[in-house]
Amino acid sequence: MKIDCLVLGAYETNCYVLRGGEQTQDCLIVDPGLGAGRLTGFLKQTRLNPVAVVLTHGHIDHIAGVAALRMNYPRVKVHIHRLDAGMLAEPTANLSAMTGGSFKAAPADVILEDGGIVEQAEVTLDVLHTPGHTPGGICLYAAAERIVFTDDALFADSIGRTDFPGGSTRQLLKSVREKLFTLPDETIVYPGHGPASTIGREKEQNPFFR
Repeated sequence: MKIDCLVLGAYETNCYVLRGGEQTQDCLIVDPGLGAGRLTGFLKQTRLNPVAVVLTHGHIDHIAGVAALRMNYPRVKVHIHRLDAGMLAEPTANLSAMTGGSFKAAPADVILEDGGIVEQAEVTLDVLHTPGHTPGGICLYAAAERIVFTDDALFADSIGRTDFPGGSTRQLLKSVREKLFTLPDETIVYPGHGPASTIGREKEQNPFFR
C-alpha cells in the first residue's frame, strides 16, 4: 500500500491518501480536513483520481474537505459510520458552529457498520467501530499490511478528547482495549493527529492505559 499523509488546517489533521501502489492512479482518502486546497492541489499534481472518501468521524476538522472533493471529483463516494452520518448536516454536532461557521454537507453515499469492509483503489480496510470520541467513530485496519488508521481514538501517548457532545472516556478506553489493543503489537498506528506509533508501544507506554 502506498500512503501519503498531508497535515491539513489549523488543527493539523492527518489526511491519508491511500492506493494499492505507486502505479495505481485511483486513490482512497481518509479524512479530508480543513484546508482542502492543499489536498486537491496534491491530487492534481500527482494526477491521482479519488474514488472514495472515508470519514473516521463527523467533526469539522475531519470532514471539511468533502465539499471541495465533491466539486472537483463528482464521482467520489463518501463513507461514514451510521451513528455519525447526521453530523454532516448539523453544524452544532460537527463543531463548525463552535468556530463561528456553519458547515453542512450532503449525505454520505455509503453508510458503514462495525465489521464492514471498504475495498477501493486496490486497498482493503476493515471497519472497527470505536466509539468514545464520537458515537460513530471508526478505525480502519489493513490486516495484510499490519496498519491501522486510528481516527481520534488513539494517538501516540494519548487518546482523543471525550468532552464534546456524544463523547465518553469510559467508552473510548473500552474501544481501544477491545478493538485496537487486540491487534498484533507490530501494527503501525496512523492517528488522526500527530506522529505514528505502534500498537505494542501504546500498550506499554500510553499513560491512559497504565
